[in-house]
Amino acid sequence: MAVTMADITHLRKMTGAGMMDCKNALNEANGDYDKAIEIIRKKGQAFAAKREDREASEGCCLAVSKGNFAAIFALKCETDFVAINSDFVALTQSILDKAVENKPQDADALKAMQIGASDVASLITDRIGITGEKMEIGAYESIQAPTTVAYIHPGNKLATIVGFNQENVDTQVARDIAMQVAAMNPVALTKDQVSPEVVARELKIAREKAQEAGKPEAILDRIAEGALNKYYQENTLLAQAFVKDNKMTIEAYLKKQNKDLTIVDFKRVSLNID
Repeated sequence: MAVTMADITHLRKMTGAGMMDCKNALNEANGDYDKAIEIIRKKGQAFAAKREDREASEGCCLAVSKGNFAAIFALKCETDFVAINSDFVALTQSILDKAVENKPQDADALKAMQIGASDVASLITDRIGITGEKMEIGAYESIQAPTTVAYIHPGNKLATIVGFNQENVDTQVARDIAMQVAAMNPVALTKDQVSPEVVARELKIAREKAQEAGKPEAILDRIAEGALNKYYQENTLLAQAFVKDNKMTIEAYLKKQNKDLTIVDFKRVSLNID
């Protein structure tokens, strides 16, 4: 059966594969669209197996907020050339949109979501066959709260989401906090949420620095505690100085808007940038 340009174009619209890949698949399948799609899919699986040991260090990171739910999804690839491709960005967005609709609990549940006739894992594998690059899920994070906000830093390499304890939080206030998370990369919301491992590490580092500086043994622990408190101020979101006005903390900024307003959770995902 002769393959026409119309056949090739139709298969390309169905799969997103390149024109030559579509032509070759249709020729191999004798014009059968279903068989041609399967050929393209198997090609993706073969590429995925070959690329397993490659590093996917680039990608696209997007976030969205819808009512009381917000999510971040990052899809990774090997090169920035693919990461900025409109089809790759569109795939990332379609997976994120489906996540907002279905609210999966984790990345494994996200992989199993159906988009059209395929699950997410298969769609990613199919795209590997089209680009020839390794691709994998870089991150999936979500928040549910009375108000949520999402921020995507220009370039699609960094995104944040934040949840607040009240409904109808002022849009600019919510965005300010999301951008604070992006800029200052807090490790936790409050000092009580900093992991014991991090606390022990910071105390050890501060104590060793004081010791190297010749400080008396009797005051090393006090110096270390002081350094730890400074760490909390710089790295816990509510205690951080507000980037737009460093004379007030984020907690004070929120209280200025509403004495009961606070943050219940936040997430930050970054690809190749701090």
